[in-house]
Amino acid sequence: MLYPILQYLVNRGYHVLAPNVRGSSGYGKEYLNLDNVERRLDAVADLAYAPHWLRQQRDVDGSRLAVQGGSYGGFMVLSALTHYPESWTAAVDIVGIASFVTFLERTGAYRRAVRETKYGSLAQHRALLEALSPIHQADRIRAPLFVVHGRNDPGVPLEEAEQIVAALRARQVPVELLVYDDEGHGLVKLANKLDAYP
Repeated sequence: MLYPILQYLVNRGYHVLAPNVRGSSGYGKEYLNLDNVERRLDAVADLAYAPHWLRQQRDVDGSRLAVQGGSYGGFMVLSALTHYPESWTAAVDIVGIASFVTFLERTGAYRRAVRETKYGSLAQHRALLEALSPIHQADRIRAPLFVVHGRNDPGVPLEEAEQIVAALRARQVPVELLVYDDEGHGLVKLANKLDAYP
């Protein structure tokens, strides 16, 4: 949950838009499944409207928009940067998925079967999974990226962060990686939150 950091940002004077793109939970099973497998880019397309709407708000500086998300939201951040690079001036990817193929190959076996029903299977959808993966479009990323990951993440392995960081460093796109040796999937410890979030 990133709600404390959102409250922190609002308290510091930032405007925060927290959309629930299609595929989000809390709106019923039909909505939850609107981005499954072949429909993954439909959820990414939802991101295109956020900067459009923000730029229409009179008190928002549309030239200074950032995107942030964690886990699947981290994938959405990377997708926002690759599909709509002109919309964002900065981004934060927390334990995000850079490649669905390497994610599914490296995630815990107990999680793979569950995730394949949502994302697609390596056996049946490998080409689609590669096409949907931000790592294969990293050359489109222009905005500086801040990446946060736990070394012990059993869900989204650290290699997901390392490969997107390597791709951006190779192109000299500003990128910073924070890895916490005592964290897993996201930041739980207060000391780490106080280090990373500000």
